[in-house]
Amino acid sequence: MKLALAAPFLFSAAAGLAYVAPPEGDPERGRIAFQKCHACHDLAPGEDVSGPSLHAIVGRPVAARPGYDYSAALETLAVREPKWTEELMDRFIADPEAVAPGTSMTFTGMRDPKERADLIDYLRTADARP
Repeated sequence: MKLALAAPFLFSAAAGLAYVAPPEGDPERGRIAFQKCHACHDLAPGEDVSGPSLHAIVGRPVAARPGYDYSAALETLAVREPKWTEELMDRFIADPEAVAPGTSMTFTGMRDPKERADLIDYLRTADARP
């Protein structure tokens, strides 16, 4: 009987150990990480380069920048994932092709979770900077 009562607690404790919180982002390091993106993306509103402006990207609808011709892969992603959440951005930055198969973005991905967290934090805070 005692074992049956203890089992849920043991499972909860084991499940708690499996959870890994995302790393904290550092926007200054993210500014440096953004250099990998800058060749194709700008942060200024409406300033598209070969890729769309990333101004106010966090929380923005996917593939919805007016006037930008998105690939079919990003338009398909927008049906499944309507907004650029931090979690979606993390997955996309890690491996764009896996998240949006057939994407025209040539970036192969940023493997380091800390670097991605820094970049996302920078993108989230860059819009508030003068």
